Amino acid sequence: MLQALVFDVDGTLADTEEAHRAAFNQAFAEAGCPWVWDRDVYGQLLAVSGGKERILAYWKQQQPDPEPFLGNSVQDTVDYLHARKTAAYAQAVQDGAVPLRPGVLALIEEASHADLRLAIATTTTPANIDALLQATIGSRWRTLFSVIEDAATAPLKKPHPQAYLQTLQHLQLPGAACLVFEDSANGLQAATAAGLATLITPNGYTEDQDFGCALRVLPNLAGVKLAQLRAWHENAASCGERPSGPSGARAAMPGTPI
Repeated sequence: MLQALVFDVDGTLADTEEAHRAAFNQAFAEAGCPWVWDRDVYGQLLAVSGGKERILAYWKQQQPDPEPFLGNSVQDTVDYLHARKTAAYAQAVQDGAVPLRPGVLALIEEASHADLRLAIATTTTPANIDALLQATIGSRWRTLFSVIEDAATAPLKKPHPQAYLQTLQHLQLPGAACLVFEDSANGLQAATAAGLATLITPNGYTEDQDFGCALRVLPNLAGVKLAQLRAWHENAASCGERPSGPSGARAAMPGTPI
């Protein structure tokens, strides 16, 4: 029986990636760094989970043996750039540049009223989560989500399943009682490795990725009701079609074409 919904943040709750890309570029410009990430470059970098990790990966592409230019170490430079980027992103969100994706808030509200537990499992920073949800839901967002796993509590980035495994531990629920919402192949892989059925809503950066083991693939959550989610989840359970994971369960049914 479905008892909890677990949400990724970036790209899933909101289509955040363009705001993140702009914030990275603003941080680089403010630091006097000549880097500019266009959509193609950023799309490639999204294969690397984590903002600091993306900065370092790109830097090593440009300079295989990086030399620090802000602080005493390469890590100092990465940390500084990422802090500036986080501040720029938070301001953009506060200015209303990043709304929730269609259907997200309605589904969260319906699930909350039905006493389903809600959780967040992401590899983004606590500051990014708070900025987005304060701007779109308000301070009550913290009362809606009983478990939050993020970059501070689950430092191993997706596709590692740490965030999802810890979410299950804190929810004190088996994977079979939960449904995950993701937008990327990395996220799907992480959830699947934790034995979780996953519904995918891709964005412009992830729509061509492989979602073959997703429970469903939908353009967004507009019009999706809890009754539908329960039926899809129950059908997968009755057919024995669970993602492979720690429980040794089977793979989920192929995703519905977009």
